[in-house]
Amino acid sequence: MQQPKYRPRLNAGKLNRRIAIQKKGRLVDDAGFPVKDPWEDVFNPLWSHREPIRGREFFAAAAAQAETTVRYKIRFREGITSDMRLVDLKDNRTYELTAVLDDVFNDRTETHLMAKELTNG
Repeated sequence: MQQPKYRPRLNAGKLNRRIAIQKKGRLVDDAGFPVKDPWEDVFNPLWSHREPIRGREFFAAAAAQAETTVRYKIRFREGITSDMRLVDLKDNRTYELTAVLDDVFNDRTETHLMAKELTNG
């Protein structure tokens, strides 16, 4: 069978989750008091597709920990860095971005966000 001459684009029908990308903002306000939530939205909302990669359980500091690694696919977007965080608006979970794979296929169609959720219990 002959290979197709083009690579299929990102299927917009699979983009079924709304996410927000946040960055760390100011820690104190103008009066010098600490800000309650220092995270501020950079991109909100974005359509995305979530793919679970792996999960593991481990013991640290005499407590059970669970770590979930997922990949979010979004349309190509510049300006996202690994010091930001991702909030899944569908189930209200917060993920730490571990890697941002911009321009995966070198055609400016999609960006992959590798994220990690760390939960206690």
